[in-house]
Amino acid sequence: MKKMGFGLMRLPQTDKDKPETINQEQVNKMIELFLEKGYTYFDTAYPYHNGKSEIALKEALKNHHRESYIVADKLPIFAITKEEEVEPIFKEQLERCGVEYFDYYLLHNISPFSEAGYIDVDSYKFLKQQKDAGKIKKLGFSSHGDAKYIEKYLQKYPDMDFIQLQINYLDWESQTIESKKCYEVAKKHDLEVIVMEPLKGGFLANIPEDANDLIKKFNPTLTPVELALRFVANLDNVFMVLCGVSSYKQMEENIEIFENMQPLSKEELDLIKQVSELINSKITVPCTKCNYCINECPVNINIPYVFDLYNSEKLLNEDGFTTYQVTYINYMKNKKNGPASACIDCGKCVEKCPQQINIPQVMKDVVESLENKPM
Repeated sequence: MKKMGFGLMRLPQTDKDKPETINQEQVNKMIELFLEKGYTYFDTAYPYHNGKSEIALKEALKNHHRESYIVADKLPIFAITKEEEVEPIFKEQLERCGVEYFDYYLLHNISPFSEAGYIDVDSYKFLKQQKDAGKIKKLGFSSHGDAKYIEKYLQKYPDMDFIQLQINYLDWESQTIESKKCYEVAKKHDLEVIVMEPLKGGFLANIPEDANDLIKKFNPTLTPVELALRFVANLDNVFMVLCGVSSYKQMEENIEIFENMQPLSKEELDLIKQVSELINSKITVPCTKCNYCINECPVNINIPYVFDLYNSEKLLNEDGFTTYQVTYINYMKNKKNGPASACIDCGKCVEKCPQQINIPQVMKDVVESLENKPM
């Protein structure tokens, strides 16, 4: 099995403001290229694109033999409150994906905020039954929890087949994300590792100019994306790296990188350390645009979108009026969008944030940078 997986979380859309408006024609072309080059692993989930990701996958694969591709799906434990909800969701996912079994199936985001779906409700029991019945080939879990939390979970459920972790070079030494520590827990338990967010929600594809200059000075042909993907793909126990590509061009670029994958040299590892230190000295909010927070906001703030603008504004570091403020003003003109100043500090979004960002506090800074900054 080739190491690049297609993550269907950020698919091309016909309307950028409506996640469910997937551009099926583009997705079909991307998936055909993916399969043509010998890649087979598809990762989707119940809430992706407001429930349409699984359906888009089914449509794109309808003319392919089931044995020619691998499907990974996830149980949305964060949305489950009682045991009788588990089976209908699982059956619905099989139908949405157009399959009779899942090659890989995960409890989606084992962490403190989702405990109701796997502690209060014994969802594992049902999934184990499905594995025994052949409906699940390999059972595992994804997690944005810290290393201690993951260790505790694995002590309770030691027979997991694999784990999906957020790993990228920027989060490797992070005291919040603990990528390295979580990875070491997985290695200790000899688990196969699937990497999610290798580009940190796309951020590592568009790093600050001076960080990019460091890479170009080292090797003019080396790209930020290649450096980031090679970092994770060469880690021991990593058998799959999920790439949430959103265009045909990105698919082509990522395939080329994986087709020519080489281990990192000592000099390249030193380069990554320098680039990480430079970026970390500049980045303001470590948001990955996972969108888990969006539905929690009672005043309809598009939190990931606002944070993306805020980070861009901060990295630009200009005193005068900027294009990011123009974009933000346009955002506020849409009555459906809540401005940062509408935040009521309820904290519901914080409970859902895998990055543990103090979102209400950051919103106050967003107001100063994008709303109150003189035009």
